[in-house]
Amino acid sequence: MKKVILLVDVQNVYYTTRQAFKRNFDYNQFWSQATQDRQVIKAIAYAIDRGDQKQREFQNILRAIGFEVKLKPFIQRSDGSAKGDWDVGITIDAMDHADSADIITLVSGDGDFDLLVDKIRNRKGKEVEVYGVESLTSTSLMKAANRFIPIEGKLLLGG
Repeated sequence: MKKVILLVDVQNVYYTTRQAFKRNFDYNQFWSQATQDRQVIKAIAYAIDRGDQKQREFQNILRAIGFEVKLKPFIQRSDGSAKGDWDVGITIDAMDHADSADIITLVSGDGDFDLLVDKIRNRKGKEVEVYGVESLTSTSLMKAANRFIPIEGKLLLGG
């Protein structure tokens, strides 16, 4: 049985599925699909904490599925823009845990991860699969992965 690590960029998947399909990502279906015939070594969902009740309930659902939930505070800049990405945290965790797995599964369409995916594949010799909304996923990220799995159909709620 292959060992897998799941790394989910919650903000990225939320906004891309809403933009492309006006629907939400089905975390239960994803878990079922990504872990089939595999042993989960680590599963982390990276999210921004705005401190509201609905968000806390969602985070508890993620924990019940099997994810460790890592939170960063939502930061509103004085110019009205917001900051809150997990790129560095996801990269550090991927590099720290890659040696203990056969497959690293990244859920994000962010092209900034293409270097990470390339390094895990070529330097660590691991399989990397990327789940993302195809129309909103960086081409360089798709090309860097061993497998790209489009988020569509049964991976979306309310369809």
